[in-house]
Amino acid sequence: MTSSQAHKKSRIPVWITLLAIFVVSSACHPGGKPTKQIKVNVPEAWSVSGGKTSSRISSGWIKDLNDSKLNQLVNEAMKRNPDLLATSERLKAARAGLVRARAAQIPSLDISGSGNRSRTNQNAAGGTRSYSSNQRVSVGASWELDLWGRLGNLQNVAKADYDALMADLRGTRLSLAANIASLWYDLISAENQVLLAQETLTSYRMVEKIIERNYKAATARALALQLSRNNVFSAERILRARMQRRDDARRIIEILLGRYPSGKMIAPATLPTIRRDIPTGLPAGLLSRRPDLIRARKRLDASFYRTLATQKSLLPALKLTGRSGTASSDYSNLLNPGFLVSSISASLAQSIFEGGSKREDIRAAIARNSAAVHDYTRIALQAFREVESALASENWLKQQEHFLRKELQQATLAERQAERDYVEGVAGVDIIDLLESQRRASKARSSLIDLQNQRIQNRINLHLALGGDFNTQ
Repeated sequence: MTSSQAHKKSRIPVWITLLAIFVVSSACHPGGKPTKQIKVNVPEAWSVSGGKTSSRISSGWIKDLNDSKLNQLVNEAMKRNPDLLATSERLKAARAGLVRARAAQIPSLDISGSGNRSRTNQNAAGGTRSYSSNQRVSVGASWELDLWGRLGNLQNVAKADYDALMADLRGTRLSLAANIASLWYDLISAENQVLLAQETLTSYRMVEKIIERNYKAATARALALQLSRNNVFSAERILRARMQRRDDARRIIEILLGRYPSGKMIAPATLPTIRRDIPTGLPAGLLSRRPDLIRARKRLDASFYRTLATQKSLLPALKLTGRSGTASSDYSNLLNPGFLVSSISASLAQSIFEGGSKREDIRAAIARNSAAVHDYTRIALQAFREVESALASENWLKQQEHFLRKELQQATLAERQAERDYVEGVAGVDIIDLLESQRRASKARSSLIDLQNQRIQNRINLHLALGGDFNTQ
């Protein structure tokens, strides 16, 4: 047997050993397998609304409110809101990570060059000197073969993380639009309450003058005048409290718009009327369109692929490297093929023992994957609850408004009748009746403003729960 034959035979046990390591490693992943499967019981139709039609959800729902000023405010916020701009920058950073993950699957190249010049003394006296120079240029390449798909899994992790941040950005935009709309109508409601407080104060002052005149004429008691003045002072206090709430609402919305909170924003004096009814039936694609559900789904995907990559880290890694270069004292020879020196090598690495750390990493990754499944289920159920609650509230608030309008109608009639009777001196009419009728009418008007705002806020919450409008495919 020649030494060459002996050398060839001596290599066989090495590959058998590596193969055995691969078989054992692939069969011994601790903790089980990751999952991407989610089981959520999705209703065929919303239990509150029935199932005649199937609606769609996406964006652009602001147009349903038919408010041109609100459209302008939302567009301004999309350009200037600090939170939205910060989320956009984080998305750019995630994009860089996605590109880096892709780059790990292709060969990497590097080039290097060096040069030196030395001086040599020919005798101890240093009388004769010689100079020499040397230049070197080399090009190297390395490439890790993705034998088991680990690098592909890591690329999928980066892609899922990027998609999750995309969902974050869309969710931030949706939430910002909803917050702007909500605060805008809070501001309009506050403005209405201020106007109502001013009208109430004017009415109380008018009644106070009538009672004061009657008191001077000895046809009204001092108690009546005192109660009337109490109403005036109470109306003054309520007016200032509502003005404070209005100014606070102005500053909050100005901050979201990226403006200085000067508290000078002007709002219209009337709330919009909701004219469009909610389409009945389950909005198709709810789980695939709502931003927080998309984010949870992508995080689940990332945990799945991250677990696979962690498991495959136990398997051997094959890496190819190569380098080619020249070295010469003459610059003209650096590109001469005759001076070219090349080398190609392959390395196969396999971890044998690391104190169980990698296996614990796998168990932790599988646990995080399971947690992501439960997180998604929780968010999905929360989404269903929010939609069901908003649909139910739509019906209840609509019924409340119907009866409140009737209540206000009767309170207004009673207030006017009490004023006429008191001014005309109708027998049996007391000042308490007039003041109570004024209080009831004022309270009903204030409640109607609040209830109208509640209906608008509930519609905004429904769009937020659905992830957008009712129609967009």
